[in-house]
Amino acid sequence: MNLLEVRNIQKQYRDFSLQDISFSLPAGYIMGYIGQNGAGKTTTLNIITHLAHTVSGSVSIDGIRFEDDPVKYREMIGYIGDTSYFPEMLTLQNIREILKDFYPSFRPQEFDHYVNRWNLPLKKQIRTYSRGMKVKLMFASVLSRDTKLLILDEATNGLDPMVRKEVLTLLQEYISDGQKSVLFSTHILEDLEQIADYIFFIDNGKKIFCDAREELTDRYLLVRGGNDDLTPALSHALIGIERNKFGFEALYSAKSDIILPAGILTAKPTIDQIVVHMIQEMR
Repeated sequence: MNLLEVRNIQKQYRDFSLQDISFSLPAGYIMGYIGQNGAGKTTTLNIITHLAHTVSGSVSIDGIRFEDDPVKYREMIGYIGDTSYFPEMLTLQNIREILKDFYPSFRPQEFDHYVNRWNLPLKKQIRTYSRGMKVKLMFASVLSRDTKLLILDEATNGLDPMVRKEVLTLLQEYISDGQKSVLFSTHILEDLEQIADYIFFIDNGKKIFCDAREELTDRYLLVRGGNDDLTPALSHALIGIERNKFGFEALYSAKSDIILPAGILTAKPTIDQIVVHMIQEMR
């Protein structure tokens, strides 16, 4: 069953257009939503969270659209961004009381569990928290509610490796019951290599691809060779050729009929390498 359904959403700004974006995310899975700055990632997330209105198309979570039941729709979403959304002058105790009053599904005991697990100070103002502590507080507030879809917008930016590792573990725990899903927008593609089931790549407001991660990395080879190896036929078969004084690097479709010359080195590409060469090809 698809937990999140995005169908043909469009949004027009003065100098940017989000064009006919569609995808589905099954329950129990994680999707990486990637692209360059200004590609349309945050616009898409804002439409899903209903912070921005689409000019056409629809979004549903667990079969419910915002127009059908705004309260239930919003209750199903947990959001964590790259900056804390809690007022800096409040303490953790203040936030606990606010969450208890604001969200019917908030479970104080579970919130306390995460607070104790991470040794978050109760009486210090949020402005004194480190970046990692603020992210953990946001996770505590989300994981102690009955959400269905967790949306992350650059949430792991600036975190030290140990905190990032802990966040990735939390995401896998979140979907472990097979009833929830994660939509993860990030520039740290190494994180997606570890946990993403699907990858959606957007560029300049347009969908470039949306595929299962394993299928995507199996579809291409990363090839390296000398500049003398770049015959016209081979150049035509390669994707996103990057040249330097030592040779070249590019993507090569595993289904290509062009036989690679002897001496060409091949390897399985990372998501980062696929995206870099796709962008190079589009320039």
